[in-house]
Amino acid sequence: MKKILADIKESYNELVYKVSWPTRAELSNSAVVVMFASLVIAIVIFAMDQVFEHLMEFVYEKIF
Repeated sequence: MKKILADIKESYNELVYKVSWPTRAELSNSAVVVMFASLVIAIVIFAMDQVFEHLMEFVYEKIF
């Protein structure tokens, strides 16, 4: 039980005194970067899906 309490106290001290929290501006910039990267990845996946779909339609037209 002593070890658990010591771990909790150590975790609290680390959270309060050793963790550096981002500022609002840093957080906003990071959010914009994540949204932009997600959009780019979504567009790339959409393009790949469209190419694959048209390729499969072409192949199935020739077979059937």
